[in-house]
Amino acid sequence: MFFVNQKKQNLIPISIGVLALLGGTTIYGIYAVNSNTAQQKVDEPITTETFELKAVTALGRIEPEGEAIQLSPSPDLGGTKINQLLVTEGDRVAKGQKIAILDNNARSQADLELAKQDVKVAEANLAIVKAGAKSGEIKAQEATVKRIQAELRGEIIANEALIARLEAQLRTETAEKQATIERLEAELAKAESDLRRYTKLEADGVISESELESRSLNVDTAAKRLVEAQAGYNRTLDTLAQQIKEAKAISQQEIDTLEEQITEAEATLDRIAEVREVDVLKAQAEVDRAISALKKAEEDLALTYVTAPTDGQIMTIHTYPGEIVGDDGVVEFGQTNQMIVVAEVYESDINRVQIGQKATILSETGAFDQELTGTVSHIGLKIGKQDVLDTDPAADVDSRVVEVEIRLDSASSDRVSALTNSKALVKIEVNNDSNK
Repeated sequence: MFFVNQKKQNLIPISIGVLALLGGTTIYGIYAVNSNTAQQKVDEPITTETFELKAVTALGRIEPEGEAIQLSPSPDLGGTKINQLLVTEGDRVAKGQKIAILDNNARSQADLELAKQDVKVAEANLAIVKAGAKSGEIKAQEATVKRIQAELRGEIIANEALIARLEAQLRTETAEKQATIERLEAELAKAESDLRRYTKLEADGVISESELESRSLNVDTAAKRLVEAQAGYNRTLDTLAQQIKEAKAISQQEIDTLEEQITEAEATLDRIAEVREVDVLKAQAEVDRAISALKKAEEDLALTYVTAPTDGQIMTIHTYPGEIVGDDGVVEFGQTNQMIVVAEVYESDINRVQIGQKATILSETGAFDQELTGTVSHIGLKIGKQDVLDTDPAADVDSRVVEVEIRLDSASSDRVSALTNSKALVKIEVNNDSNK
């Protein structure tokens, strides 16, 4: 045992010495390598890489060249409805082409025809007055009488048609309400019959008192419905009868007025004298007034059409036949034969953008899959807030930008003519030499 322990004690100093020698050698090697590396780095020249901006990127939106507009009727018309829509979404239209017809078109057509007739009558009167012959004046006055007589006949026909319609409505509604009353009377009779039968059954103890009360409630309900139907019948009868009475009174008043005008015209016809210069002037003034009325009627008729201000495309329809035209107008219209991209370039990059620079555009949403190309055609003159927002939730929504318009080439324009307001990623090629 003593021999073994002594041997172990002799080995310990030897092991420590070997480890110290190995450690020193290793440290020296590391130091030498680091020294050589450091010296090599000191001896090598320091190089600096310079990066130049080759493109300006921005978000943008696709628009027609020239802003999209809402086509509406004249505001003087107020509350007009669409009678007929002559286009569909996507249609290309020419300048002046009719897009929609308003509900007052037929009335304006009639007014125009009446104005044309008035011009003819006034011109005929003028010709007769200038002729100076008494027979000519008589014919002119006779024409006036005939015109008023024709108006009288028209009023009589129109009023008779109105009265006939009201009377037909009265007959129809009377029959309908009478049928309803008869049905409710039958329901009441059945309910009363059931009540009598259930009263006997309840007295015999066959049914409960609650069932009898239910049948009694049915009788009351049926009776109330019958009373309401009879009241509605009487109310309808009184209302339509009153309307017919008023229509007849108005008709008679109009007939009396026109008959009085005919009497006056016939009296004037009897009192016609020699032609005077003042008569010619008066007849000429009537012609002028009739022509002015004709021009107004033509303008009023033109207002009953919604027309295209330029060549372009129907982008969106806001109002359909039967609907009242609202604030959005009838259609949204744009010149989509030439599309542009409005890029919102950051304020810090705008000094690198120039007219004529090339640009490439990609869809941010996948609305189109091919790269578009175009040329910078306009640079905005003011700095504003960003309108086209990045899909990145960490993006700065308060960025200051300048709107830059990029005119697409023909092929690119055709591909996105139906994608107004689509979001796009824009890259504008920058010529660094021009910005140094």
